[in-house]
Amino acid sequence: MEFKHLVEAAEKWCSGNPFDLIFAEENDERRLDFYAEPGVSFYVLCPGGTDTFHVWSESEDCLPFLQLAQDYISSCGKKTLLEVLEKLLGLPDIEDDSFEHYHADMEGEPGSDHQQMGVSQQ
Repeated sequence: MEFKHLVEAAEKWCSGNPFDLIFAEENDERRLDFYAEPGVSFYVLCPGGTDTFHVWSESEDCLPFLQLAQDYISSCGKKTLLEVLEKLLGLPDIEDDSFEHYHADMEGEPGSDHQQMGVSQQ
């Protein structure tokens, strides 16, 4: 996928959650950097420079969430950027039976059985 399409997908994803796309670079590596208050940040390396997506953060608080997403990326089948970003938020798969319950909770607090990555949704 062209990098500009990945940037557009990332910007669209950011419109529905507390994260902002703060940096997008295609020169050395196809990298998208995200940030949310209070100081939660991570980046995604996109295929092109790598065979698959890769997520990482300098913040140790984010690493458990990133490991879950990285495990998901490594599982069978190719993933889209949006699928990877959704995993970072701890959202269930749409096919998951708990999705309807979780989606109903989106206006209020996140479902108790789904962790959120270090940011409070307001």
